[in-house]
Amino acid sequence: MGLSKRVSLWSVEEVLEWVQDQYPTHMNTLHKAIIKHAISGRALLRLKDHHLELLGVEDEEQQQEILQDLLLLKVQEEIDELNDICSAAALCLSYPVLPCNFVPQFETRQTTVKGMQAGRGKKTRNNTPVETR
Repeated sequence: MGLSKRVSLWSVEEVLEWVQDQYPTHMNTLHKAIIKHAISGRALLRLKDHHLELLGVEDEEQQQEILQDLLLLKVQEEIDELNDICSAAALCLSYPVLPCNFVPQFETRQTTVKGMQAGRGKKTRNNTPVETR
């Protein structure tokens, strides 16, 4: 099975396929547990040794072997995530960038602040402040 799809997006069936490829001798034990607990790729990446024991992998050497392979999957997932971030950043850089000192100019109507600072201003129907004297 190739890693063309991110592990975190694997379905239960894809996890089963990976387990079959990696551990054909443990398939009977793991197959039932993966289906029973609906272990997707996202859940697979979170498995720890005590989870493996609960899934029926009791031999410590076998647990360590599986945990090493899971670590490789986690590293691949991180690399894929970083590649996605870099691709997004490259896409953003392809758009024209405004200079840091760019300030958009808007037309504004001059209003007097006298009386408004103290909250004594009145407003007309269109919410335009009017100076009070």
